[in-house]
Amino acid sequence: MKLRLVVTDQVLEKITNKHKVTKSEVVQCFANKLGKSLEDDREDHRTDPPTRWFIAETDAGRILKVVYVREKDVVFLKTAYPPSEEEQRIYKKFAF
Repeated sequence: MKLRLVVTDQVLEKITNKHKVTKSEVVQCFANKLGKSLEDDREDHRTDPPTRWFIAETDAGRILKVVYVREKDVVFLKTAYPPSEEEQRIYKKFAF
């Protein structure tokens, strides 16, 4: 199944200006993803469908956390940014 990535203008502006991440880097992370996606079950982050996230490398080796919501074959990007050490620790512990 081929997924379609939707990045709204607002999200694109945020990842570009605040986090210096490009849409191309996000696409690369989806392609390079090794572990499973984790669900963000913190109370103030719960959504329907659930918010999911993963950590992966771009083709250039930059590590990013990608946060998204998936509805059938459409993925809506919420944000993407360099992860903290704690986020990397959590991902390594639960995604593999």
